[in-house]
Amino acid sequence: MLLKTHRDDVEAILAKYPARRSAVMPLLHLAQKVYGHCTDEVTREIAQIVELDPTEVRSVVGFYTLFYDHATGKHVIQICDDLPCALRGADEFVDHVCQRLKLDPDKVRHGGQTTEDGQFTVETVMCLAACDRAPMTQIDLSYFENLTQEQFELLLRRFSG
Repeated sequence: MLLKTHRDDVEAILAKYPARRSAVMPLLHLAQKVYGHCTDEVTREIAQIVELDPTEVRSVVGFYTLFYDHATGKHVIQICDDLPCALRGADEFVDHVCQRLKLDPDKVRHGGQTTEDGQFTVETVMCLAACDRAPMTQIDLSYFENLTQEQFELLLRRFSG
């Protein structure tokens, strides 16, 4: 599947690494970019390409928070809610985001949830390294810190377009 449709990209990635197994993360990134998430089928294919057991490739997907084994929205909103951030209002911020996007705070806090229109997936994460600037969020790898509800509304408008 990935090898058939994106052979040149796969070969270019493999050419950058002296050992095939070192290409696991870039290949997963390519797969996620193409398919939206890392399906079982594509993780098995990547395992075959890099000569690893599929379980080893799945463990990479499971370990890193930027790889998904399930479909996500167009934009992923990660909100840090560890203790330092909670002390600076992260829990209330999560509740506001959930209310605003009509999501279940329990689902957001336990694996994430996607809005009905597929625009946003919201999930809580443990530590985004900005404890002193909470509440904060990462949206598609961009950080937004010291957020207020009003600032979040502006971000929603910015990413909804």
